Amino acid sequence: MRKKVSVIGAGNVGANCAMYLAGRNICDVVLVDIIEDMPAGKGLDLSQAGPLVGYDIFVQGSNDFADIKDSDMVIVTSGLARKPGMSREDLLKANADIIRSVTENIVKYAPNSYILMVANPLDLMTYHAAAVSKFPKNRVFGQAGVLDSTRFRTFVAMELNVSMSDIQAMVLGGHGDTMVPLPQYTTVGGIPITELISQERIEAISQRTRMGGGEIVKLLKTGSAYYAPAMASTQMAEAVLLDRKRVLPASAYATGQYGIDGLYIGLPVVLGAEGVEKILELKLDDASLSALQKSAATYKEHLGELGY
Repeated sequence: MRKKVSVIGAGNVGANCAMYLAGRNICDVVLVDIIEDMPAGKGLDLSQAGPLVGYDIFVQGSNDFADIKDSDMVIVTSGLARKPGMSREDLLKANADIIRSVTENIVKYAPNSYILMVANPLDLMTYHAAAVSKFPKNRVFGQAGVLDSTRFRTFVAMELNVSMSDIQAMVLGGHGDTMVPLPQYTTVGGIPITELISQERIEAISQRTRMGGGEIVKLLKTGSAYYAPAMASTQMAEAVLLDRKRVLPASAYATGQYGIDGLYIGLPVVLGAEGVEKILELKLDDASLSALQKSAATYKEHLGELGY
């Protein structure tokens, strides 16, 4: 029996996530949105692409949360998108009500599912969904570090004019301006970038990574990034559905690792059939550890605004 993944929110991120998932041909896909008939139209369009692309998945579009029944995973992309000049934190209270409603429906119709949060502010909304759902913490996690690391990889490839597929990167911390790129754990064909790029250029690339989402928001003018966030979400869903035991940075619940406790923040994890199966503790230099803890402290403060 095929797995079932529901995507909440049929906007640019959600629709592309549904498309990438269908292309993987590994799960049934349900696309849910509150806009009347729109998800049904996108679902039908994606289904009709199947014979051309070569997948056998029918994408069901719906306005009814009942259609997520028995989902193995629910990917939450719903919420307000950032506008130019708006930080992820500005979205906090506006999106908290949306995420509460979505999460309550997940609990009602898909109580055994994993929740993959994509809505911003990512780390805070992941915590919010975990608190509302009361699901075990390993079953609720956020897509942040995969996207941030992908941006870091892209900028390193552009800097060195090499294949992106040869680059591995690790970006930890909150999904925002306080994220922590780790050059010492970023390699090109196994070679640390500290051996290939000057410290000045590494810092410039790191800063561009921190501002990567805002750069795209500024360029688009009427929305935020969606191709890369959708693909990052798909990679994480595949890791769980196929029990791939991927080592990826994700927003996970810290219980003392790196001196952080009681909140969701971007950390290196093993992602498999049990969701977040393990948080890996890397050796960080003093500056990186301090930056990670500072990022966590920022999000801890914002949790108070949500009443936690």
